[in-house]
Order: sequence, then C-alpha cells, then structure tokens
Amino acid sequence: QVQLVESGGGLVQAGGSLSLSCAPSGSFVSINTMRWYRQAPGRQRELGELVASISKGGMANYVESVKGRFAISRDNAKNTVALQMNSLKPEDTAVYYCNADVQVAPSWSIRGYWGQGTQVTVSS
Repeated sequence: QVQLVESGGGLVQAGGSLSLSCAPSGSFVSINTMRWYRQAPGRQRELGELVASISKGGMANYVESVKGRFAISRDNAKNTVALQMNSLKPEDTAVYYCNADVQVAPSWSIRGYWGQGTQVTVSS
C-alpha cells in the first residue's frame, strides 16, 4: 500500500517563507505527476484548489495566485516533491495536501494517492 507522507508547514507571519515536502512509502513502480492542493478553512476537500503540479520531466504549473511566490520541485531519484512558499499571505492559510499519480504493481495501473495534509497558517 502506497502512502504519501508530508512534512513542513506551520505558522508564519505574512511575508515569511515555509517549505513543504512529500515522500512516498510502500511499494510502487513509478510516480508520474505530483501535485500540491490546498483546502482553505471551512471548505470541503472536494473544493480544494490545485496550487502547483510538476511532471516527471520537470514541467511545473501554478495557480495564478501563487506564481512568482511558490516553487515546486521534485527529486526523481527519491520520488519526493517539495513546495517552497515565499512571500506568504494570510490568504495562503490552508491545509496543504500532496497528491501523486502512482503506478503500482502487479497491474501496472496508475492510481492517485493523497497525503494526510499539513497545516499552513499565515498571520497578518
């Protein structure tokens, strides 16, 4: 069974920086696109926002509101993904979730997996 384990997050003042990381555990064949979502306070998880994504080849995409402030990166050797968040704003406050498309054996099918979420709180 594959699990995604997140670390990082916490409380920071507006203008500060935080870094999130996500690493898989368990057995899998490969990991394709990796993503960070966030869920603002009081909102259902189904309404979470895709913050950033990165393909296995390193192509990154961002939601407009974080462009120039956040940077997603991955280490394909370790199958980890990170999100560096700079110039944080109170509206960035949310639970951040790691998500990845994971190819698993023996079917070699690709399934989506989620981390448990990590809280990011930005005070004004």
